[in-house]
Amino acid sequence: MARFIRDSDIMVLRITHRSERTNQAMVHCSTILSQMLKIVPRHVFTTLDKAHGTGRAARRFSRWDQFVHLMAIQLTGRSSLRDGVRSMRSRSNNLYHLGTQPVARSTFAEANEKRPASFFEALFGYVYGRCQPVAPKHKFRFKNKLFSLDATTISLCLSLFPWARFRKTKAGIKINTLLDHDGYLPAFVSISEAKCHESKTAKAIHLPKGSIVAMDKAYIAFAWLFSLANRGVFFVTRMKKGARYKVVKRNRVNRRLGVTSDQVIWLTGAKWADYPVALRRVGYRDKEAGKHYVFLTNYFDLSARTIADIYKERWQIETFFRFIKQNLKIESFIGNSPNAVLSQVYVALIAYLLLCYLKFLCRLGLSLQQLAQLLQLNLFRRCTIQKLLQPPGFNNQLTHNNNQLNLCFA
Repeated sequence: MARFIRDSDIMVLRITHRSERTNQAMVHCSTILSQMLKIVPRHVFTTLDKAHGTGRAARRFSRWDQFVHLMAIQLTGRSSLRDGVRSMRSRSNNLYHLGTQPVARSTFAEANEKRPASFFEALFGYVYGRCQPVAPKHKFRFKNKLFSLDATTISLCLSLFPWARFRKTKAGIKINTLLDHDGYLPAFVSISEAKCHESKTAKAIHLPKGSIVAMDKAYIAFAWLFSLANRGVFFVTRMKKGARYKVVKRNRVNRRLGVTSDQVIWLTGAKWADYPVALRRVGYRDKEAGKHYVFLTNYFDLSARTIADIYKERWQIETFFRFIKQNLKIESFIGNSPNAVLSQVYVALIAYLLLCYLKFLCRLGLSLQQLAQLLQLNLFRRCTIQKLLQPPGFNNQLTHNNNQLNLCFA
C-alpha cells in the first residue's frame, strides 16, 4: 500500500513530523530564569563560594540553591519568606533546569542568616564587570568615565531590627552607591547603618584616574577632595553657602546658556590647609526650575555649561534609587539579621544588573520597568529570551539586523 500514497500525503507527513520535532524542542527549552542566570558561569560561582564560604560544605541546600531562591523572590516580587518558599515549591517541575529543588522555610532562613553576605557582594562585582562591555556610553562628548555618588536610606522597624538603630523610635540602613553613567550601572555599593555619614563610606571608594565624579554637598570634605585631585580624579559638587574663598581670576561667560560666573578661587580660613590649591567656581541659573546654583570643581578644561550639565546628570542616580525601591525587594525583608539584610540587598542589585544586561542586548526600546514587569509574568515560561522579547508580528527574516548583539550568556 505504500506505493499508492500520493505526493501530497507525503508532504503532510513530513510537515507533521517537523512540527512534532519543533514542539519537542519547545518542551525541552529551559525557563527564562535559567537562561538569565547563565550570565554567571558555574565555575566562577564555585570559586567565589570557596573564597567567601564558611569552610563547611552544605549537605542539601547549597549556595547556588540560596542564590536561585533569592533571585526568584526578587524578580517575581514575593512579599515574604513564606510566600517565596511556597512559590518555588509550586514551581517544582521548573526547578530542574535551574539546578535546584524546593527547600524548607527554616533551612532557607538559616542560610540567609549564617552564610556570609560578602559572597553576594563579590558576585555583584563580577556581574557588573560582565555588563560593562555591552553598556552604552554616557551622552557627553568627553571620553572621561563619569560617575555619580549618592546614598539613600531604607527605613526599618526598630523592634525587628534593633542593630540598625537610627533614632529613638526608628531604625534604618543606608545604601551608598557609585553609579556608572555608562549604562547607569551601580559600580560600587556600600551598605551601612543610617546614622553613618556619607563622607565616611566615600573614603573606601576607588575611582579610576581621569574619571569625573558628581556628588552633592553632603560629601564635601576638602581633605578627601584633595586626595581625589592628587590621584587624578575630577569632581563636580555644589558649593556650600558658608564657604570662604577669594577670587583670583574671572573668565568670560555666555549668559544666554545660563552661566552667570566662571571663576578661579582659593579657599581661605581654616579650610585652606585641607585644599591648598586652586579650585573652579561656576554659577548657573536653571531657567526651567528658576533656581541659581553654584558648583565647585577641579576640572578647568571643560566649559562652564558642561560642568552644570554634569551635575544635572547626577539626577540619574535618584532615578536608579526610585527604580530599585519600586520594582525590587529592598524595603521589606525576609530576614531580620544584618547578614540576611545585606544578602537580600546585594541580590536585588544583581537582579538589577541582569535586567540591564538584557536591555542592552535586546535593543527593542523597552524601558527597564517594562522589562521587569514582562519577566515577572514569564519568569518560569519555557521559551527563548529572543521569542519573549520580540514584539508581536516581528519577523527575523524580514528585519534581520547584522549589527544587533545576540542574547548569549555563555
